Amino acid sequence: MQRRQEAVARARRRTAIIGGVVAGVLVIGGVVWAVAPSGSKKTPAAAAPSASAAASTAATPSASPSYKQWKTEPAMSIDTKATYTATIKLDQGTVTLKLNAAKAPHTVNSFVFLAKQGFFDNVKCHRLTTAGIYVLQCGDPTGTGSGGPGYSFTDENLKAFGSGTQVTYPAGTVAMANSGANTNGSQFFLVYKDSPLAPSYTPFGTITGGLDTLQAIAKKGVQGGGTDGAPAESVVMKSVTTAKS
Repeated sequence: MQRRQEAVARARRRTAIIGGVVAGVLVIGGVVWAVAPSGSKKTPAAAAPSASAAASTAATPSASPSYKQWKTEPAMSIDTKATYTATIKLDQGTVTLKLNAAKAPHTVNSFVFLAKQGFFDNVKCHRLTTAGIYVLQCGDPTGTGSGGPGYSFTDENLKAFGSGTQVTYPAGTVAMANSGANTNGSQFFLVYKDSPLAPSYTPFGTITGGLDTLQAIAKKGVQGGGTDGAPAESVVMKSVTTAKS
């Protein structure tokens, strides 16, 4: 009984994105799955709020993630009037980002802090969705969809794409995954194709280079042939660096 309770608790901590228009909802092990209108089996129409609903079985990177943990959100150290950029080096290529410090200061401050700590280095992107919504989810050093930095922080910039119950997160958006309101940690997702979602996921930047790399990763699909799970080809962030300009 104790093991079963612990398993349920772990599942509830997972970060996943829940899609907008769905035909129904399934609750499996405490994780909410959206069921696509097409009726396909267990097809979530979204992907990342609570650290991804699908555990990854992709190959472990040759170098290990840091697994560092902190009890509280890092103190604000960025200049909210400045422009920050990020460079994510994947095995498949480089993805560059422009971070929106003015509209999402806590999020950008946390991302810059974690990058400087090497938190994202050698971390695999554990979740890919190829139906309903179109995202690659990264940032969990455990690769299971339930990991984070040990702290959480507030949502920001939620009306960036509108204030309805569902909005479009455009291709090129970088946003935070979460497991509910104000539970942001380290997991984030990269939108490689326009995706309908509830406006519940903090957008904090845009992809300025490497969108084609993400689309190529998506084209190779998901392990097992599904539409939501670990990428068919292992995707590892070899390094993540940021710069102020």
